[in-house]
Amino acid sequence: MASLRAVLAAAFLFVPSAGFAGEMTFVIANSHEFKVQVEMYSQDRDHVWPGDNQAYILDDSQTRNITLSCNDGENICYGAWVDGNSNTYWGVGPNNTQACDSCCYVCDGGSTENINLVE
Repeated sequence: MASLRAVLAAAFLFVPSAGFAGEMTFVIANSHEFKVQVEMYSQDRDHVWPGDNQAYILDDSQTRNITLSCNDGENICYGAWVDGNSNTYWGVGPNNTQACDSCCYVCDGGSTENINLVE
């Protein structure tokens, strides 16, 4: 019986892994006078949060903690824009189409600093 356990344990060690599941929390405050929409975009795979052509909505003066299930080490950028006016945006904007210097974070089980969306 002990040798069967050793064989099963050794076989388990060689099973390929699909990645390690993790999570992180984006802390986003809307200081803009209008409602904004927010999405997060993986830079390492084809994945968007919340997905399904949906966006997180933040009313004016609202702060929201958005916790994502992600792969440990995954690089994730936020994109936000005024509801009904995608010409006013933050981060990578709608559809991950803009460049940004400080809008990406690594999935590491923690949370972002307070991301303040202002004019």
